[in-house]
Amino acid sequence: MSSTRTALVIGGGIAGPVAALALRNAGVEATVYEAHPSTADGVGGSLAIAPNGQAALEVVGARDAAEAGSIPLHRSALSFGGREVELPHLAGLPPMRLVQRGDLYRALHDLAASRGVRTEYGKGLVAAEERADGVTARFADGTSADADVLVGADGVHSVVRKLIDPDAPDPGYTGVLGFEGVADHRVRRESGSLTFTFGKRAYYLYWPRPDGRTGWGANLPQERPMPLAEAREVPPEEWLRLLREAYGDDDPGGDLMRSTPADLLQVSGSLHILPHVPRWHSRRMVLVGDAVHAPSNSSGQGASLAVESAVELARCLRDLPDPRSAFDAYERSRRPRVEKVAARAAKTNTLKAPGPVARVLMPFLMRLLLRTALDPEKAFGAEQRYRIDWDAPVRAAETDVEAAPGA
Repeated sequence: MSSTRTALVIGGGIAGPVAALALRNAGVEATVYEAHPSTADGVGGSLAIAPNGQAALEVVGARDAAEAGSIPLHRSALSFGGREVELPHLAGLPPMRLVQRGDLYRALHDLAASRGVRTEYGKGLVAAEERADGVTARFADGTSADADVLVGADGVHSVVRKLIDPDAPDPGYTGVLGFEGVADHRVRRESGSLTFTFGKRAYYLYWPRPDGRTGWGANLPQERPMPLAEAREVPPEEWLRLLREAYGDDDPGGDLMRSTPADLLQVSGSLHILPHVPRWHSRRMVLVGDAVHAPSNSSGQGASLAVESAVELARCLRDLPDPRSAFDAYERSRRPRVEKVAARAAKTNTLKAPGPVARVLMPFLMRLLLRTALDPEKAFGAEQRYRIDWDAPVRAAETDVEAAPGA
């Protein structure tokens, strides 16, 4: 029988509420502590929930709430140098769902609250003390909290990661800034389609919206990283000028940028990727989501992997007798899977912000990418068909995620 009865979940974004819901289903009382002073309604752009992420959300009863208002993506295509190739989807799987991060956050927050999960705001973690029988979290406002375990779901710039291992890696800059907007321009694409485009100077993607306008996202190469606060100090009109300069000769990129009003431009700042993290946990603290595995947005799996890990952690804490054995089993289960996805995404990211050599090799690299994309089962089958069997007992020796129950 598990000795874990209480948990402190640090971070109230996506992974945090899901971890709290899953822990509650596992018989662990979890409280979420969020550093920001209030909810994050309306903050952030769009993200994709892959079929495997949808399945993980279903485990905690959050799938319907999370997908409300989302756009099902029934068709996707890759465009390069005037050539467009439709990307086949995996047979027998539901479509990816495009959802606003703010909407997903609100849905998960409300669901967790309705299930009795308490969230405390303005709780920036500054320290943690581990004992043989538990852990104490200390916050910037002078308060503290005790529990059996502490779960770090505090994102790519995780405080918990550094508390577990002061030598833990910092996130690496991908070489691009992220933007998203809504253009008053109708593209010649059917509803539910998403087009990935490698333009003449930079990468972008776009999708028709139900209101007739077009949503788009752009990865603009930039040599130095720019914190979000600094990026948002730049007037949106100036960003639009740079975006129109970068995409002005692309079709339909130029029309999309020229028809986007300044008040419908969202700036995401520098996009980061997390290198290999040597230590996922200590005696009483453990990491989930972007705090421990943040692949580049090229993966299309960031949110889905975070949700999976939150569910798997709860499953391990439910079935194994103590936190250390649960954390060990959790890491053995998750690490091979998330690192494989990160490696795949890193290859694609090279094409988004190519250096001098990659620019020369771009035609060859694109042909290679197209060949890979045209065999979806080989490229994405293991990622998207993966399922966590919540009811199956966890064994201490459980290892490779691809062989996990339900995979």
